[in-house]
Amino acid sequence: MSKSKSSVSLSQAFKEFIWPRRKVVFIGLLLIVISRMASLVLPGASKYLIDEVIVKKDLHMLKILIGVVAGSILVQAITSYLLTKLLSVEAQHLISQLRLKVQKKILSLPISYFDNNKSGALVSRIMTDVEGVRNLVGTGLVQLVGGLLTAVVSLVLLIRISPMMTLYVLVPVALFAVVAAKAFSFIRPIFKKRGVLNAEVTGRLTETINGVRVIKGFNAEEQENKTFEKGVEQLFLNVKQSLTSTAILTSSATLLLGLASAGIMGIGGYMIINGELSFGEFLSFTLYLGFMIAPIVQMSNIGSQLTEAFAGLDRTQEIMNMEPENDVQVRSIKLPVVKGDIHFNHVSFSYEAGKEVVKDISFAAPAGSVTALVGSSGSGKTTIASLAATFITPDSGTITIDGIDLSKVVLSEYRQHLGVVLQDDFLFEGTIRENILFARPGASLESLAYAVRSAYVNEFTDRFEKGLDTVIGERGIKLSGGQRQRITIARAILADPKIIILDEATSSLDTESESLIQESLNELMKGRTTFVIAHRLSTIRKAHQILVIEGGNIAERGNHQELIDKKGRYYELFTYQSRI
Repeated sequence: MSKSKSSVSLSQAFKEFIWPRRKVVFIGLLLIVISRMASLVLPGASKYLIDEVIVKKDLHMLKILIGVVAGSILVQAITSYLLTKLLSVEAQHLISQLRLKVQKKILSLPISYFDNNKSGALVSRIMTDVEGVRNLVGTGLVQLVGGLLTAVVSLVLLIRISPMMTLYVLVPVALFAVVAAKAFSFIRPIFKKRGVLNAEVTGRLTETINGVRVIKGFNAEEQENKTFEKGVEQLFLNVKQSLTSTAILTSSATLLLGLASAGIMGIGGYMIINGELSFGEFLSFTLYLGFMIAPIVQMSNIGSQLTEAFAGLDRTQEIMNMEPENDVQVRSIKLPVVKGDIHFNHVSFSYEAGKEVVKDISFAAPAGSVTALVGSSGSGKTTIASLAATFITPDSGTITIDGIDLSKVVLSEYRQHLGVVLQDDFLFEGTIRENILFARPGASLESLAYAVRSAYVNEFTDRFEKGLDTVIGERGIKLSGGQRQRITIARAILADPKIIILDEATSSLDTESESLIQESLNELMKGRTTFVIAHRLSTIRKAHQILVIEGGNIAERGNHQELIDKKGRYYELFTYQSRI
C-alpha cells in the first residue's frame, strides 16, 4: 500500500517546506546576519577600549565607543524580536497547514487502514508528528545558519589576532564535529521510534477513556493502569536514551571546548609576557572565541531539534506515500443519473490472504428492491453490505451499478447517492440538530422536520427543554440506544439516497420503538435499492429477496414465503426466533 521511500532528505525538505517560503526565510537570514554582525561589535570595541581609549585617557572616544556598543545591542534586540515574530508565526502556520494536509490524506485512505490503526494513534500522527517542522522554517534553521556565519567570521578575526592560538582551538572543534555527526545519525531513529510509541500510548489512552464503562463494569482499572504504565515506561526509556545521547553531545562540547579555553589562557599568557600579544588583543581573542564556540554548542542543540523534525517528517511521509481509497487512475468514471440497479457477479473477498469471507457470490438487487441478508454471526453478511457501500473492494469478480463496474467509479459520485445506518449508531458531539443535518448541512427546515417526524425523533425531543438543540455529549452518551438509533435513521432519511444500507438498523430499539421505526423505514425504502441486515427476521418479511448467507456462500435465496416453504436454513432460523 505504501511506497518504499519514507525517509525525508534535506533536499526534499528544502524543496517542500523552505523554498515555497523563501521570502520569509531570506528576510530571517538577513535579520540574523545583521544581528550577528552587531554582536561582533563588542569584542572589537573591547580591544579598542583597553589598547587605545584607556591608554590615551580619551573620554570623548569613550562616549562614542559606549554609544556604538549600545547601538549594536539595540540592533540585536530589535532583530531578535522581528526574527521570532516573523519566523515563529510562519512556522506555526506551516504546522497548521501540514495538519490539514495529513488529516485530509488520512480521511482519503481505505476503511481497512482505520480497522488496523487505533484512533488515538491517528490523532497523534496528525497533531504531534508535524510539530517538529517548526524548526525547519522557524528560528531553528535560521539560527543554525546564523551560528555558522558567526563562527566563520569569528574564526577569520581570531586568525588575524593569533594564528597559533586559533590552530590550537580548531583541533577540539574538529573532534566535536565528528562526535556531533555520529550522534545525530544515532539519535534520528530514536526520535522516529518515539513517534511510534507516543502514538501507541495515546491510542491506548483514548480507548481507555472511551471504554471506561466496560472497564469499571469488569473492575479492570488495575489491569488498564498496568497496560498504560507499560506504555509510559517504554516512552520514558526512549526519552531517556535520546537525553543520554544529547547529554553526551553537550558534555563533549563542554569538555573539548573547555580544554581549548584552558589552553588559550596558557598560550595567551605566555605571549603577553613575551610582548607578542597586547591585553586588548587577548581580551578581544577571548571574546571572539566565545562568539565562535557559543554557536557551535547552540548548533548541537539546534541539530537535535532538526533531527527530531526529520524523524517526525519521516512518519508523516509514510502517511503521505499511501495510496488513497479513490485512486484517480483507476476510478475515473462519473455516474450519470443513478437508478440503483446493483449486480454482484462472482464476487469474492478476504481480509487475510487465503481466508475468504465472501466466496464467489452472484445476485441482482434491482433498482427499488429490498434485499435482506440473514445468517449466523460471521457468515459474511456485513462484508457483503460493506462491498455494496464501497467500503471495501472485491478481490475478484465485479459489482456493477446500473451496468457500470463500481470499482472504476469515482467514489464521491457513488456515495452521494448512498445512505447508511450502521449497527454502531455513531453520533458526533454536538446537538441533535447538528447530527441529523450532518447528511445534508444545507437542508431546508421542511426537509429537517420531515426527517425528524419520519424517524419519530420528535417523540423524545419534544420532552427536552432545548428540543433539537439539546447537546448529546460525545458519541451521544446522554441518550438511550433507541434514541441514538432514531437520530441516525433521521440522518439517513434526510440524505434522501438512491441506495440504502441498513445494518441491524433496529437492533438498539425496544419493541415499541421498533414498530415506529419499521413504519418509517418501510416508507424510506420505497423506490430505493435497499440492503438490510437483520437478526430479527420478523422485520424483513416484505423484502423482495432474502439471501441466507452461510460460510461466505449464498445457501438459500427467495422471498419470505418461498423460503418458509423450502423448510431449509431460513425456516430453521425463523421458527427458532418465533418460539423465543
